[in-house]
Amino acid sequence: MVRARLAQEKCVACRRDALRVSDVDVMELRPQIPEWQLVERDGMKQLERAFPFPDFAQAMAFAVQVGQRAEQQGHHPKITVEWGRVTVTWWTHKIRGLHRNDFVMAAQTDEMRQVFTG
Repeated sequence: MVRARLAQEKCVACRRDALRVSDVDVMELRPQIPEWQLVERDGMKQLERAFPFPDFAQAMAFAVQVGQRAEQQGHHPKITVEWGRVTVTWWTHKIRGLHRNDFVMAAQTDEMRQVFTG
């Protein structure tokens, strides 16, 4: 599965002069993370997905797991935890937009969700 390969990649160190993904790159990568929405806030493209949970405790446990993986990869999302839902938003702060790392982490987040729910 292509998504699994993307999820196996590691984030690369990103400098301020790193290139954002092109529109062609986005068209190639988005099908690999089909449940993620492409949103734009403050002129920055971002990837966002809401994950449903049956209660707050499970939502919180998943958010912690995503946070731990983000710390391991050195790439940090916005995570919003609510009763029954975790919303994760990936973008690269240094370049004010999307980098391949964001797609890698979205794929890894999807994989974590699959493992989390069994």
